[in-house]
Amino acid sequence: MSPQELNEVLEQTARHLAEPDSMYGLFYKHADGDPLPSAPALTEIIDLCRAILFPGFYGKSTLSSKTLPYHIGVSLDRLSHLLIGQVIAGLCFQHSEKVQTCELTDKAQAIVAEFISRLPELRRILATDVEATYNGDPAAESYGEIISCYPVIKAITGYRIAHELLVLGVPLIPRIITEMAHSETGIDIHPGAQIGHHFTIDHGTGVVIGATCIIGNYVKLYQGVTLGAKSFPLDENGNPMKNIPRHPILEDNVIVYSNATVLGRITLAKGTVIGGNVWVTESTKPGEQLVQAKQRKSQIVRPEDFGCL
Repeated sequence: MSPQELNEVLEQTARHLAEPDSMYGLFYKHADGDPLPSAPALTEIIDLCRAILFPGFYGKSTLSSKTLPYHIGVSLDRLSHLLIGQVIAGLCFQHSEKVQTCELTDKAQAIVAEFISRLPELRRILATDVEATYNGDPAAESYGEIISCYPVIKAITGYRIAHELLVLGVPLIPRIITEMAHSETGIDIHPGAQIGHHFTIDHGTGVVIGATCIIGNYVKLYQGVTLGAKSFPLDENGNPMKNIPRHPILEDNVIVYSNATVLGRITLAKGTVIGGNVWVTESTKPGEQLVQAKQRKSQIVRPEDFGCL
């Protein structure tokens, strides 16, 4: 192929890709100068939050009680600067028309100030998650091992940060943060879910927690658990109805074992235990245990049954 022929292919492809009909719903047309959320910036924001919430385990590894206030102060300053920029980007994404930059900046600064003021409480809640994870795993040897190695702490930290930002009215950014945690850990927690203290997930891979889930205190999930929705109800025009409660409620002290699927706006009452590989679509009573029916069958196994003649 000659250079001229290659240029013709490039020009023709560019024209096709720029056709409005081909980009319906896929093209974000933003006003000149408006920023878009930045994945590298959000990655640094999560790293900074982890270093602030779990100093010594993340960020600077050579901290002492004397230098800790300085390092936390520097990290908070950097966090506020980055987060204000990302919140502004989220607010720009939400508005279809150009909004005054000063107006968005004032709003973003107020949101970030409130978020940072909540970090001590966020650490207190995360400490209960670490405790629950340690107490729930006999293989764990220390809190430090839990914080450094266990995917649930990385996932739940990302979720709790994202949830606070969502509650404060930040668009888009919370979902990006939880999807980053999803990619890192295999645990998919929507930032809209409400999760109490002393929450843990053993192993974690493949866990899905939907947007309208409400999870109480001292709840434990195992790998592969889905807390999902049934098929969407439709409105009068046949379109799926969104923004309605459609995911399960788990009350305090509920345990859901591996690969169980819990669907719909049902309630797993206090102390419920759901066995592995169980499909649940109805509410339970307090302390109820749902497990697969046991089927035992005696059988003599012969070599020829396996083609080993």
